[in-house]
Amino acid sequence: MKKTILFFTLILASFYGFSQNSVYGVRAGINISDLDFEDQYDNIPHTHRNGFMIGFFAEYKLSNLIDIAPEIQYSAEGSKEEDFMIPNSEDDTKYSLRTNFIQLPVLLKFNLSNNFALAVGPQVSLKAHKFEDLVNNITFSGVAGIDYMLTDEFFLDFRYKYGLQNIFDDEVGFEAKGNTMQIGFGVKF
Repeated sequence: MKKTILFFTLILASFYGFSQNSVYGVRAGINISDLDFEDQYDNIPHTHRNGFMIGFFAEYKLSNLIDIAPEIQYSAEGSKEEDFMIPNSEDDTKYSLRTNFIQLPVLLKFNLSNNFALAVGPQVSLKAHKFEDLVNNITFSGVAGIDYMLTDEFFLDFRYKYGLQNIFDDEVGFEAKGNTMQIGFGVKF
């Protein structure tokens, strides 16, 4: 019991320490995404998809130069095609290459000046809709980006996300990694 109380006391103390130097906010924007198929499947017809994203974030100051920024966001990604059939398959079911995710990036932000910051970190994506039959439930990506503060509260950002693993289920028989450019606008509270 004493260990449990000590554990929760330490957690509360760390949140209190973070809350003294924290900022919260919301960001939204557009996605330009596509799928990067393996070479032998590069002839699968696909075009980029324009989608949107919206999310909430927190920024905790680790030092004057470095912040950590966990987020949660909804992101519409994938490819434009909705009548996709699995190549070399006897199944004539038509699928969509559109994918929608609930994403959880955790970024380290390097403050280059009062207006510019570079961001880099991992991201886990959870499939948002059950009907996206071809897509894995969980995928991992790397994210890099740049933020520009317009005022003390409003900012613009640009991010590039590249998948670190196949987004399709193993039973599908081919591999593709998602890549997405995000152009966002946000406000910090």
